[in-house]
Amino acid sequence: MTAQTDTPPWNRPAIDYRGFTLIELLVVIAIIALLIGILLPALGGARGSARSLLASSNMRQIAIGWEIYAGEHRGVVVPGQPGRSDVADENLYDIGNGLHYRPRWFAVLGGTIGDYTYREASEDPGDEHSLEIANELFVDPVVRDWTSTRNASYGYNYQFLGNTRYVDYQDGNPDIRFPVRSHQIRSADTVQFATSVGTAAGKPEDRRTPNLTDGSRDGDRRALGGHGYAIDPPRLDRFSDFADRKGRAAEHRSAPDARHQGKALVAFCDGRVAMKTLEELGYGVRGDGSVVAGFESDAGSYPITNRLFSGTGFDDDTPRAVTASE
Repeated sequence: MTAQTDTPPWNRPAIDYRGFTLIELLVVIAIIALLIGILLPALGGARGSARSLLASSNMRQIAIGWEIYAGEHRGVVVPGQPGRSDVADENLYDIGNGLHYRPRWFAVLGGTIGDYTYREASEDPGDEHSLEIANELFVDPVVRDWTSTRNASYGYNYQFLGNTRYVDYQDGNPDIRFPVRSHQIRSADTVQFATSVGTAAGKPEDRRTPNLTDGSRDGDRRALGGHGYAIDPPRLDRFSDFADRKGRAAEHRSAPDARHQGKALVAFCDGRVAMKTLEELGYGVRGDGSVVAGFESDAGSYPITNRLFSGTGFDDDTPRAVTASE
């Protein structure tokens, strides 16, 4: 047996211990950064699309509830909010999991489809605006913290579909527009509800402030989603109602919010949900993002129309909230 001997160092194969040079390392880092730059927008776009799909699905369920409600109430569609009564018990309505004080439209529809809006219904008038929306079905996933009853993320076409406020605020006067029956909505292209920016709509985008998640009212009406549960139609005039009736002025109007990839999500009365720009819905939008009210003084050359809100398919005036004497 031949004894093994170590191979002399000069006969061993050379091993290259050379690492990356600085230039090579910088090239690798640059390639990784480039890939991240390419992939991040795509991932962000995919996330935005997923949120829009989820919101669209939720809105379709709510829109189905709107149709069921009308079927159960002899064709009368749900109002934005029940009218106020001097008789306490007449202010209480069943929302599926109990009686609730003057529930907004979405809470009523939640009870209709068995998908309750709140953890518990409340008969307390103090909860009218502040009670937290606990069901994600009624909260736009893009703005998950907009959960107060007043400053909500979806706004109803209340002016044409059911406005129980009194004309001139005087008791005994008729409701502005209620009841509205489904057969009166002759156009399938009538907006039912949409993602809402609330009374911040009339302000430039850079002047808008965060949502008041406790349900309080912003005195300047610049907070995103202020009175978001109601959207005003595109064309208003000096006789029109406003989402926040204490702020009857062009700059305090409400409108849909184009927060889904530059568009608003809109549920129509035939159950469809579509993404639309505000201009496609008939609104006038200035360069600073503020939405025109449609008054003669500020309408300018904007092609403002209520055609998709009136229920008739025509550019009808809003139902009058004040008398001509005012």
